[in-house]
Amino acid sequence: MYVSTSSAHHTPTIEQQVFRIISKRKAIRASRVRKTASLARDLRFDTVDVVDIILELERNFSITIPDEVPLYTVGDFVRFVRDHAAAA
Repeated sequence: MYVSTSSAHHTPTIEQQVFRIISKRKAIRASRVRKTASLARDLRFDTVDVVDIILELERNFSITIPDEVPLYTVGDFVRFVRDHAAAA
């Protein structure tokens, strides 16, 4: 009996990909990245960091993130990407 587990092990979830992009921005340990983490308060990201994350997410997921979308926490990014990447 052969059970394929390749998709579970080789395709990171949208959440994992977003966490990776955010943690890579300032070499933050992935263990510090939580959905509830505030980008400014908890992770100490400034506006340039957030813009760079947005650009990276737009490239990776072929989506557009409008300026007026409120993105304050890691979870905000995960939710937006999950909702819009699936529709793309």
